[in-house]
Amino acid sequence: MHLNRRAFLTASLVVPALALAWPLSALATTSEEAPLERMPLAVHGAEGPHRLDVEVARTSAQRQRGLMGRESLPADQGMLFMYSREQSGRNGFWMFQTLIPLDIAFINREGAIVAIRTMQPCGSSSPSDCRSYTPDSPYAAALEVNAGYFAKRGIRVGDCVALPGEGQAACSR
Repeated sequence: MHLNRRAFLTASLVVPALALAWPLSALATTSEEAPLERMPLAVHGAEGPHRLDVEVARTSAQRQRGLMGRESLPADQGMLFMYSREQSGRNGFWMFQTLIPLDIAFINREGAIVAIRTMQPCGSSSPSDCRSYTPDSPYAAALEVNAGYFAKRGIRVGDCVALPGEGQAACSR
């Protein structure tokens, strides 16, 4: 009887722990292995629309991973970070474990670019040592591309990005 009680107590502790651990590990594996959605995107500037093929990061895990660890990004590609709620202008992006310099355009709900920043890789092994790049204006999306992309094409604050999804205003250009 003593052995059965011990086996029962052990099982009562181990089984719930395994049940909790399994969904978490399954989610981690799925989010890392699943490719991000890709879509065409147009940035409307004074020199006309500029087309990109972007990966779309919609979940918190996808946004946290971003372009970390990539050694290059094709010239006509980028990553669009989408949020279901407007983000504070104090919330920013960092370059921890990001290997390539990037431009980022912060975009409001209407699709207007409210800020553009050029971000340099952070070589530190500690995330807290990496600079945060903030827009100082609320935003609903952010678009990362290779550094220099926006300047080369004359894209500036106030220009428009046609954001995907229902309820997004179309660009006026």
